[in-house]
Amino acid sequence: MSTFSHLIYKQTAPAAHITLNRPDKRNALSAEVIKELKAAFAEADDDPAVRVVVLRGAGKDFCAGADLAQLEQAFEASILENRADAEQFASLLLQIRHLSKPVIAGVHGRALAGGAGLASACDMIVATRSAQFGYPEVKIGFVAAMVLAILRRNLGEKRAFEILATGRTWSAAEAERMGLINRVTDDVDLDDVINALVAELSAVSASAVTLTKSLLYQIDGMSFEQALRAGIEMNAIAR
Repeated sequence: MSTFSHLIYKQTAPAAHITLNRPDKRNALSAEVIKELKAAFAEADDDPAVRVVVLRGAGKDFCAGADLAQLEQAFEASILENRADAEQFASLLLQIRHLSKPVIAGVHGRALAGGAGLASACDMIVATRSAQFGYPEVKIGFVAAMVLAILRRNLGEKRAFEILATGRTWSAAEAERMGLINRVTDDVDLDDVINALVAELSAVSASAVTLTKSLLYQIDGMSFEQALRAGIEMNAIAR
């Protein structure tokens, strides 16, 4: 099992628990954190004992987005340097999307900017009633560019535009009504709700869940006919 500096990785079959562990920085995403997250997800994906991956944050918040020190460096960096940095985060989002196992984000406190995007990249989100979600990038002249691709697939155009263009912070209850998250629970019940979901997902066919996830995201952007044809191929594989 790998050793991490900014994460806690714990495998208790049937789940792998990945916890962002920079509570003093509100679990902000630095280049090092992103690199470790990619390694942790890869380890979970390769472990046959793992059926579900759970992503959490240590301390008061899930994740407050990009590390401030890294943002300051971005102002001085060239376009090519900033592009390379952005590609690392984008590859993390793609990795979660392509992971063969379902990923549950357990959100408490704040999930902002890249942190909200990280949660939204997961297959399911369970949040405490005190949790808050937001994409405040516009308030500092940034664009929620990469996470926009995921948010637009989670929500309709008008709701996605409102969230991204106002930079508002939304409560967990509001996020659930919009369809951004799956379930809201009392803070003290978060572990129990996540464990129940892990048990539920682990009780069904692992290969069927993997193929379902693959087909669901594969049909993004397809026409109805193309999606049906992709379904035909997946149906044959599953049989």
